[in-house]
Amino acid sequence: MRLHRLDITAFGPFGGAQQVDFGELSAAGLFLLHGPTGAGKTSVLDAVCYALYGSVPGARQGGSLRSDHAAPGTRTEVTLELTVAGRRLELTRQPPWERPKKRGAGTTLDKAQSWLREYDVAAGSWKDLSRSHQEIGEEITQLLGMSREQFCQVVLLPQGDFARFLRADAEARGKLLGRLFDTHRFAEVEKRLADRRRAAEAEVREGDAELLADAHRMQQAAGDAMELPGLTPGEPGLAETIMGAAAIARCTARELLTIAHCARAAAESAHRAADDALADVREAARLQQRFAEARERAGRLEERADTHREDRARMERARKAEAVAPALELREAAETEHRRAADTETHARALLPDTFVDAGAGGLAAAARRAAEELGGLESARRAEQRLAQLVAERDGLDRQERADEEVLHDAENWLGEWEAARAGLQIRIESAQEAATRAEQLAVQREPAQNRLRAARRRDTFARDTDEAQTQVLASRERATEARAHWLDLKEQRLNGIAAELAANLSDGEPCAVCGATEHPAPARKIAGHIDRETEERALSAYQRADERRTEEERRLGLVREALAAATAEAGDTPTELLAEQTEELEHRYEEARRGASGLHSAHEELRRAEQERERRSAAQQEATVRTASRVARRDTLDRERAALEEELAQARAGAESVAVRAAQLERQAALFTETAESARTAEDTAQRLKDADARLADAAYRAGFDTPGAAADALLDDAAHHELQRRLDAWQSEEAAVRAALTEPDTVAASQRPPADLVGAEQAASAAARRLREAASARDAAASRCTELDRLSARSATAVRRLAPLRAAHDRVARLATLTAGTSADNERRMRLESYVLAARLEQVAAAATARLRRMSSGRYTLVHSDDRAGRGRSGLGLHVVDAWTGRERDTATLSGGETFFASLALALGLADVVTDEAGGVRLDTLFIDEGFGSLDDQTLDEVLDVLDSLRERDRSVGIVSHVPDLRRRIHAQLEVVKGRSGSVVRQLGGAH
Repeated sequence: MRLHRLDITAFGPFGGAQQVDFGELSAAGLFLLHGPTGAGKTSVLDAVCYALYGSVPGARQGGSLRSDHAAPGTRTEVTLELTVAGRRLELTRQPPWERPKKRGAGTTLDKAQSWLREYDVAAGSWKDLSRSHQEIGEEITQLLGMSREQFCQVVLLPQGDFARFLRADAEARGKLLGRLFDTHRFAEVEKRLADRRRAAEAEVREGDAELLADAHRMQQAAGDAMELPGLTPGEPGLAETIMGAAAIARCTARELLTIAHCARAAAESAHRAADDALADVREAARLQQRFAEARERAGRLEERADTHREDRARMERARKAEAVAPALELREAAETEHRRAADTETHARALLPDTFVDAGAGGLAAAARRAAEELGGLESARRAEQRLAQLVAERDGLDRQERADEEVLHDAENWLGEWEAARAGLQIRIESAQEAATRAEQLAVQREPAQNRLRAARRRDTFARDTDEAQTQVLASRERATEARAHWLDLKEQRLNGIAAELAANLSDGEPCAVCGATEHPAPARKIAGHIDRETEERALSAYQRADERRTEEERRLGLVREALAAATAEAGDTPTELLAEQTEELEHRYEEARRGASGLHSAHEELRRAEQERERRSAAQQEATVRTASRVARRDTLDRERAALEEELAQARAGAESVAVRAAQLERQAALFTETAESARTAEDTAQRLKDADARLADAAYRAGFDTPGAAADALLDDAAHHELQRRLDAWQSEEAAVRAALTEPDTVAASQRPPADLVGAEQAASAAARRLREAASARDAAASRCTELDRLSARSATAVRRLAPLRAAHDRVARLATLTAGTSADNERRMRLESYVLAARLEQVAAAATARLRRMSSGRYTLVHSDDRAGRGRSGLGLHVVDAWTGRERDTATLSGGETFFASLALALGLADVVTDEAGGVRLDTLFIDEGFGSLDDQTLDEVLDVLDSLRERDRSVGIVSHVPDLRRRIHAQLEVVKGRSGSVVRQLGGAH
C-alpha cells in the first residue's frame, strides 16, 4: 500500500482546504511530520484512517470530525489517493453535516456520503466503483487484509502503546496481540469447550439425579434390606454403587418372598380345617333348632283345631249356596231393570200436557205422529222468513248508499270549486323554490374558497405572532452563543499561554518529558495566579456548544415558522381576518337561506301532483254517485212489493209464535216428548213381566239346594274376598300340619335332638382367628411379591439409565479433559497456558524474531528480544518477553530497559509486528509507515542508529513518516510536512522532498 495524495477540508483543526502530497514526501524515503503541540499532526493520520475505514482510531472516536474553524457553508471532506494491490484508488468521505438551509433560516442535516473511484490506465480517466459505505468498507478491508485496529497498529505505529507493551504483564500483552492477530476464534473454541463441558456435566448430573432418585425409591421399597452411601450426582462410582446395592436388595426380597409363601400355605390349611368344623357345628345347631320349632308349631295347631272344624263347615254351606247364585243374580237384575223403567216413565209423563197424563202408549204414539206432520209443513215458511230478512238488509243498504252518495256529491262540489285557486298557489311555490336552488348553487361555489381563505388568514395571524417571538429568541440565542464562544476562546488562549506549567506539573525526576523526551528537568515552568486548567476550558467549551445548539434549534424553528407564514399569506392575501370573517359569515347566511328556500321544491312538486290526482278522483266519484242515485229508485220499489207478500204468508205459519223457527222448535219438542213417553210406558210393562218370572225360578232353585227359603241361600253365599280368605286358612292349616309331621319324623333331625346342644360361638371364633391369620399371611406374601416386582422394575430402569448415561459420561470426560487443557487448568498442561495464549505465544515468538533483526542494529548488537513461556509467580505462562544483553550475557525482563532503550526496543518491536501482521494479512505490501513520537529520549549516537534502520527501509522501496517535534530531527530529515496552528485553524506546509 502506497499513499499518493491526501486532501482535507474542514476536518479537525483544519478550517480550510489542505493538501498533502505523499508521493513527493515518499520519494525521499524518510520524512518528518512536525509542528507545535495541538497543531494537528495526529489529525493528518486520523484523516488517512477515516478515508480508509470511515472512522478515526479508537482513542479519538466519539467526537465531532468537523472543524470549529470552518465556514458554515463549507462541508467536511477527506479524499485519499493510494495504490494497493496494484490498483490506483481514490477514496472520498464526508461525515454527516448540519448545514444552513438554502431557503429561509435554520439548518438541515445531510447524511454521510462516500465515493470509491479507480483509475483506468487504458482510458486515462477515473471510473466510479461504489457509493455504498458498506461496500467500500468491505472492499478496502479485503484489499488491505487488515481491520482498522490492525491498520492503526501496523501502519500508524504508536510508540507509546509498544512501550507499554514491553512493560505490560501477560494479560495486557494478550489483549493487544489478540486484537492484532484476531485470535478471537481460539478464545471461542475455549468458550465453546467450556460450554460443552458444562452442558455435558449438567446432562450427567441430571441423569445421576434420576438414577439416585430411583435408588431412593428402591430403598423405600426394600425397607431395611438396602443401604446407600452418601453420594451426590456427578460423583465417580455412583452408578456401580447403586447397581450393587440394588442387586443385594433384590436377593433379600426374594428370600423374604419364599418365607411368606410358605407361611401363607400353612395358614390356608388351618383355615380350611376351621371352616369344616364350623360347618358341622352350624348344621347340628340348625337341626336342633328345626326340631324345637316343629314341636312348638304342633302345639299351636292343637290349640286352633275347633276353629278349623268351623271353617270347614262354613265352606261346605257356601258350596251348596253356589247352585242358587245364578237365580239370585237373575232376580236382582230383573228388579233393578223394572225399577229403572218405572222411574223413566214417571219422569216423562210429568212433562206431558194435562190432556195426555193418563193416555196409553198407543195414544201417545198417535199424538207424536200428528206433531211431526205439522213440523214438515213449516219448511216453506222458513225459506220465506230468510228471504224477508235479506230484503230488509238490502233495503237498509240502499238507504246507507244514498246517504253516502249525497255526502260524496256535496264534498266534490265544494272541493272542485276551490281547485283553480289552490293550483295557482302551488305553481307560485314551485317557481320560488327553483329560484332559491339556483342561488344556493351559485353561493356554494363561493363558500369553500371563502372558508379556506378565512382559515389561512387565521393561521397567518398565528404564524405572524410566532415569527416575532421566534425572531426575538433567535437574536437572544445568537448573542448568548457569541458571548460563550468569545469566553471559551479567551480561556483557551490563556490556557495555551500557560500550558508549559500544566505539562511541568506532571514531570518526575528520571521520567522522560512528554514534549522533548528529556529525563532531566532543571527549570520546570510554574503556574501563575489565575491559571486556566483543562477542566475550566472544557466547561467553557461545553457552555458554548450548548448555547450554539440552542441557537441552531431556535434558527431552525424560526425558519419553519417563516415558511408556514409565507404559505398562509400566499393563500389568505392581505385582507384583515375580521373582514374575511364578516364576509364569510354573510355568505354562509345567504347560503343557508337559499338552501332552506330550495328545500321546498320537491315537496311543492309532490303536493301539486297529489292535488291533480285528487281532482281527477273527485270528478270520477261525482259522476259515479249520480249514476247510482238514479238506479236505486227502481230497485227500492221492487223490494217493497215483495216484502209485503212475504209478511202476510209468515203471519199464518207462525201461529202466534215470534218466528217460524220458534214454532218449529215447539213442534219438535212435542213430537220428541210424545215418542219418548210412549217408549218408556212399553218398557215398564215388559220389565214387570220379567221380574215375575225371575221370582218363580229363584224359589225352585233354593228348594232343590236344601234351603228353606231363598233368603237362607243368599245368607250362605260368600263373596270372592271372603271365599278366598276362608280357603287360604284351610290350605294353611293343612300345609302346616304336613310340615310339622315331616319335621318330627326326619331321622337327622331326631338324631340331632338327642345330642348335646352345639357350641356355635366357639366354632365361629376359631374360624375367625384362622381367617385373620390367613389374611395376614396373604398380605405379607403380597407385600413381598410387590416389593420384588417394584425392585425388579426400578432395577431395570436404573440399568437402562446406566447404559444410557455411559456415552454421555464418556463424552463428558472427553470434553472436560479438552476444556481444562485449553483453559490451562489441567494437570497435563504443565505451564497452565490457555489455547489462545498458546497461539499468541507463537505469534509473539515470530514478532520477537522479526524485531531482533532491527533491535540488534539499533543497539549496536547488544540487545536481542526473545520469547519466554516461563510462569510469572502463580500466574499462567506463554506471553513473556525478555531481552538478552550481549555485554553481560544475561537474560532480563524488558521492563528493566532505560527510557531510550525502551524507545528503540519498542520501535523494533513495532516494525517487527508490522512485518508479521502484513504476512498474516496475506502479504499485502505496506509501502508507507508512520511512527508517532518517542525520539526525544535518544542520544545522538542511538538516534543515528535508529534513523539508519528506518532509512534502510527504503531498500525495499518503503517510505517512513516520523511524527515528532524534536528539533534535532528537523536538521537530520530534509523532507518535512509542517503543521502550523492559528486562531483561524491549522494549515500544512510541505518542505524538501524529491523534485
